[in-house]
Amino acid sequence: MASMLQKVLKPEAIRIRLQATNKQEAIRELVDILDQAEHLKDRAEAERVLFARERSLSTGLQDGIAIPHGKTDTVDHLVVAIGIRKDGIDFDCADGKPARIFVLALSPASKAGPHIQFLAE
Repeated sequence: MASMLQKVLKPEAIRIRLQATNKQEAIRELVDILDQAEHLKDRAEAERVLFARERSLSTGLQDGIAIPHGKTDTVDHLVVAIGIRKDGIDFDCADGKPARIFVLALSPASKAGPHIQFLAE
């Protein structure tokens, strides 16, 4: 059975070498990927939601992983972008170490199921 990530991730939404050097740039670069793939109705709204989520609580986990995410009706369905930065970026991770793998997810505000299922996986 395919995971939620396998179902929603598209090859064009993966960037092996992020250019970002900080948290804000990383989020913007991942949003760029989704915008260029025409997954967003309103890029500014997507960024607003993601940055608001980061202000309330960092999505930097541990072991080099960050999962910035949010819910907004600027997307019709769950969309995901993945980025990798070998040197890592300070993302206010729970373990205090830099994040190297970034999984950005946006899902419609009107649909709770896909967002919760994705984060649970």
